[in-house]
Amino acid sequence: MFRAALLPRLAGRLLGLGALLAAGTAGAVTAPMLVVDVDSGKVIFSQGATDPWYPASITKLMTTYVALDMVRQGRASMDQLLTISEAAAAEPPSKMGFKPGTQLTLDNALKIIMVKSANDVAWAIGENLGGSIEGFADRMNETAQRLGMRESHWYNPNGLPDPRQWTSARDMAVLGRALLRDFPENRDLFSISAIQFGRAVMPNHNGLLGRYAGVDGMKTGFICSGGFNVVASANRNGRRILTVVMGQASARERDLKAADLFDYGFGQSTFGWGSQTLNEMPTSSIASPPDMRPYICDKRRPMPTDSDSSAVTAGAAAGGNADNANAQLMAVGAQPSSALAFATMNSAALRNRALPPRAPLQPVLVWTGRDPAESAIAATDEAAPAKPVTPRVKVAKPAPHKPAPSRSIAATGATVPQPKLLARQRGAAPAAASAFASTGPATSVIAEPKPAHKGAAKPAAKPAAKDAKPATKPEAKATGKPAAKPTVKSARKKDD
Repeated sequence: MFRAALLPRLAGRLLGLGALLAAGTAGAVTAPMLVVDVDSGKVIFSQGATDPWYPASITKLMTTYVALDMVRQGRASMDQLLTISEAAAAEPPSKMGFKPGTQLTLDNALKIIMVKSANDVAWAIGENLGGSIEGFADRMNETAQRLGMRESHWYNPNGLPDPRQWTSARDMAVLGRALLRDFPENRDLFSISAIQFGRAVMPNHNGLLGRYAGVDGMKTGFICSGGFNVVASANRNGRRILTVVMGQASARERDLKAADLFDYGFGQSTFGWGSQTLNEMPTSSIASPPDMRPYICDKRRPMPTDSDSSAVTAGAAAGGNADNANAQLMAVGAQPSSALAFATMNSAALRNRALPPRAPLQPVLVWTGRDPAESAIAATDEAAPAKPVTPRVKVAKPAPHKPAPSRSIAATGATVPQPKLLARQRGAAPAAASAFASTGPATSVIAEPKPAHKGAAKPAAKPAAKDAKPATKPEAKATGKPAAKPTVKSARKKDD
């Protein structure tokens, strides 16, 4: 069974490697790029747009379309609660890290996968809406065929590596247009700059949002086998353009090339390449996508991530080696337009370029449960068992009984504990002394017995003095002094 599960993965790897080697003999692998007018579907620029490619997390656009389509058909609702299963919770990052059994609405789940690109939440959407991941994948493939996505094959809802799952730049442009056309009321899903869950604020991975004028969506993705991908839309003066960039070595390069392609697209008054539409584009001669892992995730440099700041750091750490490797892999000729030339050149040409700083984030609140109040209660209940219980029990236990001080210590009025004397006194302590021993500090235990002893003697002496004043005084003088001295001396001899 284990060998049978590995066969499809191994076959996919071999096919991808074969395609990469075949492309290498021709001199280069063409990184897919596409610019299309959203309203007309006319192609403005295309490069390898129908070649098969690993989609990574832009898969979640397909997941979102299927979910919204089910809501439109009445087979699901945005307020429907989805449950995180053990399988969903076990999905690797990027993820929210929800525990099995956690519930959240479909509306919040879609916001989370569009911004955080959480694989566990995307998996939960597939399981809950499709009955199983296989059932949801069937819906994805049926929807793709209905929309006219010719090169796409779907097997999971989050885009994590699967050698059987691939798409093309053209197909992703078809999907992007369909989302904007069929669900205009949900366009805000693709333009959220950040989400806030509790106190955590998570910015969108799309580095074009808030940095390139007019960009208002859609989704990024990254896996080692497919590189850094993006499907992005922008609107200027009522004209909307969709750009797809795939197979880049870092998030920074992906964003810069997408920005250059937008510049090129908005600068064209007429459509290029014979004004082809997406439906008229010829199919590719490449049978399967190349595996970009040896070039994107080189072991000699840090693992890149689908985050703009992290990707810049990784690119800087890579230095010239990464630029040279990517230049050899993505060698393509410069196009007539200067913006297009920058977009299609290798990473070395982009080394000193950068997009402007990002606009301030405007986080959108998300939560678990049906509403924020339910989420707060669940968070409190979940945190309660985590509080340490054992220390409370230990504190509640009465303090161990301390031995009462010897009479010799009380007689001397000492205020500093004398361990040797306290250790030797093993007899039962008086009630007053034991009370102090259980609550007060050691100095109080030793100092208090002296005045307590005096207070006990005074009531007995006063009545005697009133009845027989002359008799009492001689008796005190005769008996008090001789009786006190032997007692103290004997006690000291015993303690010493």
